[in-house]
This record gives sequence, structure tokens and C-alpha cells, in this order.
Amino acid sequence: MREDDDIDAPGSTLRAYLELLRIPNVFTAAADVMMGYLVVQGTFQPYGPLMILVVASCCLYLAGMVFNDIFDRHVDADERPGRPIPSGRVPLIAARLLGAGLLCIALALAFQLSWKADNFRPLGLALGIGLLAITYDGWLKGTPLGPIAMGGCRFLNVLLGMSLLVEPYSGMHWMIAGGVGVFIAGLTIFARGESGVSSRGRLVIATGIMLAGVAMVAISPRFVGENQAWRLVGAPPAWPYFWLIFAAHLLWRNGRALLIPSSDHVQAAVKSGILSLIVIDAAASVPMAALGAFSSMFILLLIVPATFLGRWIYST
Repeated sequence: MREDDDIDAPGSTLRAYLELLRIPNVFTAAADVMMGYLVVQGTFQPYGPLMILVVASCCLYLAGMVFNDIFDRHVDADERPGRPIPSGRVPLIAARLLGAGLLCIALALAFQLSWKADNFRPLGLALGIGLLAITYDGWLKGTPLGPIAMGGCRFLNVLLGMSLLVEPYSGMHWMIAGGVGVFIAGLTIFARGESGVSSRGRLVIATGIMLAGVAMVAISPRFVGENQAWRLVGAPPAWPYFWLIFAAHLLWRNGRALLIPSSDHVQAAVKSGILSLIVIDAAASVPMAALGAFSSMFILLLIVPATFLGRWIYST
């Protein structure tokens, strides 16, 4: 089949938009919110507010992906001409309308939930995520503040899942959200220069930051607040061993890129790191879930669609 035929083939437009949205990664945003909700509620009930928070989070994430390509369209035209916007498969005006529409849907859902619950945390956090994502896409991406901004988006996203909590956030909540944010900040540093040969020094620093984020989540049950202690189911006996195994797997995947810092190895480690976020989210919810690991399995199952779609749609 000629390349022209492939571009015009049925479904090629759908594929272009899915590539623009980097659709496999959106399941990690849903995992953040589901984990945050499970930590503060102990259960996925009531389901209605949870679904609203998940959809709002996914829309915010997808909007960030769209605006990322909008701001990068001139660089992509030189370095990645096959991306949806520079290749012409997605018109620029359509991308702008899609990104703005997703933002509006997210904020409308957050406002509706905040109004109904008489709690304006959801709206405030959704606004913060949207502003920080666009600021990162447009101005901070290539600066030292870029990884902090990206980690901040994930930090706020976890808090969005916890946003219907009536009481103030406890130390455990800050540690979990902060750990996820630190992990993503490290992953963002690791991913810099993934299209070429990466600096081993930067990869080492990034891996250390990612491990620090994992450690924060691992020790989070020690910081449960008094008003939440009654809900603490408790970490299972294998809790420390799980995190040691997780850290070893992270070191193994990142270590291959450290030994051979080529684009292929770095991109493979980044993709693994993105999917690992779902595992972190699932594990983080276990100590506070009324049904323990059983409830957390519903978060872990998000790896299935993320992995399946990742074989078809490039996610980094």
C-alpha cells in the first residue's frame, strides 16, 4: 500500500486525533483520581461524584496533550513532521477547538460538582490543573521549572480525586499526592532528550527523583491523620517487599537506558514509567480501602486498555 493510500484510509482521521490526544496515557489520569477517591472514601461509592471527577480529570489531561502539540507545532514540523498537526492530518483550528472544548467540559463538570457538594475544592483544583498544564505547554516545558510544573499537575490531580473530603487533608494525603508528583517530575526529567542520545548524569538524577517519589508513597501510611485513622485498614505484611520489588523493576528498566542512553532505550523506560504510575496508584490506595487490595484491583485493571492502545498509538 502506498503511503498516500494509508493517509486517506478509513479510520486514519480517527487515528490522527487519538495520536494527538496520546490516548493510552489518559488512563493514568483516571487512576490518579480513582486512587485519591478511594483513599478518602474507603470505597468507590457514591459512584456519581467519582465518575464526574474521573471524566473531568481525563478531559483536563487530554486538553493538555492537545495544547502541547499546538505549542510545539513549529518544532514538530522540523523534528517530528509525522505528528498530527504538522502533517496536516489534524487542522490547527480543529485542534484549538478540541483543546478548548475539553477544558470547558472539565471546568463545567468541576463547577457542577462543587456547587452540588457546597465544596469548591473540585473547581479550584481543576482550574489549577488547567492553568498549570497550559503554562507548562506554552512556556515552561524547556526550562528547569518544566518538571516541577508537570509534577504539580499530577499532584493536583491526585488531590482532585480527594477533593470531596470534608476535613482538611492529612499528612498521608499530602505524602501520597506529593509522591506521585515527585515521581512524575523525575520521569519528565528522564524523558528530556528522548528523541536523541541522553545524558547519563541526567538519567541518574531523574531515576533518583523517581525513587524518592516512590518512597514517599511507600511511607505515607505513617502520616495518617487522627480524623482518618479510624478508616486505616492497614498496610499488608508484604507492603515493604512490594515497594522494594517495584523499585528494583524501576532500576532495571531505567538501568538499560543508563547503560545505553539511546532513544529506543530511553523511550522504552519512559513508557514503562508512565504505565507504572497506574501500579503506584493501585498500591497507594490499599491501606485505606475498605476491601483492601480487592478495590485497588479496579485501578490496576486500567493497565489493560493503556497497554493495548499503546501498541497502536504512540504514547510519548
